[in-house]
Amino acid sequence: MKVLQIDKYYYLKGGAETVFFNTIHLLQKKGHDVVPFCLKSKKNDFSNFESYFVDYPELSECSLFTKIKHIPSFIYNKKAAQQIEKLILEQKPDIAHIHLLFNSHSVSILPVLKKYHIPIIMTVHDYRLICPAYTFKNGKGDICEKCIDHSYLNCILHKCSNNNLGNSTMLTLDCVFRSIFYKPINYIDKFIFVSNFAKQKHIQANPLYANKATQLYNFTPHIANRKDNRGSYLLYFGRISNEKGIQTLINAMKNHPNIPLKIAGTGPLLETLKQYNLANIEWLGFKKGMDLEQLIKNAMYVIVPSEWYENNPLSIIESMAMGVPVIGSNIGGIPELIQHQKNGFLFQVKSVSELEQIIELAFHMDDSQYYEMSNNAMLFANAHFSEDSHYQKLIQIYNDCLKKNRK
Repeated sequence: MKVLQIDKYYYLKGGAETVFFNTIHLLQKKGHDVVPFCLKSKKNDFSNFESYFVDYPELSECSLFTKIKHIPSFIYNKKAAQQIEKLILEQKPDIAHIHLLFNSHSVSILPVLKKYHIPIIMTVHDYRLICPAYTFKNGKGDICEKCIDHSYLNCILHKCSNNNLGNSTMLTLDCVFRSIFYKPINYIDKFIFVSNFAKQKHIQANPLYANKATQLYNFTPHIANRKDNRGSYLLYFGRISNEKGIQTLINAMKNHPNIPLKIAGTGPLLETLKQYNLANIEWLGFKKGMDLEQLIKNAMYVIVPSEWYENNPLSIIESMAMGVPVIGSNIGGIPELIQHQKNGFLFQVKSVSELEQIIELAFHMDDSQYYEMSNNAMLFANAHFSEDSHYQKLIQIYNDCLKKNRK
């Protein structure tokens, strides 16, 4: 089978790209041909298919003038449509699997794929299909569902995209345009939701998703047999931004001066939070590959203190796969993965006092209890995040869509 894998980036930028590359490697390992379709960038990994990639700027790094200039292509990218048609005619893929579509290729590629009768699967990594700002948070950082009934102008009124009126307006225009002219649900054959929470939230917004929805957790290529050591520190890794709850975590660590916390990642809040200058917090910057793997493996716990509707965090999946229990906030898809006091701990969102208590309990747990929790984390990972299990479910989705398309 020749599979077209579609994402905005062809380098490891975030969780969606990790899933994108993991899926490519998994399919190739199983003998399938894979053709990526992304944007051109100096940061990209090498690809034999780069000639098909779309030349489009990273608007988040551009001036206001450039953003305004690209509003039409932000909403409907004609160049992306032309490039994917060229790819289809020359490479003849059997099926298309989309990871990230918006702010890049746009909905323009959907009618082209349909024109050539190529089944389309989309892994839903965020909430962009039903929330213009994709996080269900308003400009003040509070959970907001005002757009779930298609009242998208609320995104502008509440400046939901980082409290920025310009960005919020662009995202709203995009959402309104596709809701009128190119509804993704009319083109996409199957939506893969990586958490049951996200699946139900989309069905709540539009009951038509129910007939095209399936749920499949993300996976990780390697799951450990046992954890070699208990570890000596807590670890947070990921984006340093408001919705990730880092402020709550730092406030909780103030009353635990003898418990070390390592933070790996970058983001808009990095320099502000480093000014707290707590002796028990070590800021490591961006980590990936073996460096990140060793950090996780040697941690006692990984903490995921998110304050938005987190979908299916790879930070939890990768940690449990190494036998590292996770302390996570009770929101979004997180409680689907963490069984409280069995393979980790849950705490109330934004509750500094509850997180403080759990850190105290977790850090001083005796060895027998800790290793039992570690083993439970690995068992859960093996049952839900394994490569083979994921492949069997994914290829069944592909085959079902191909079969339906032939009919």
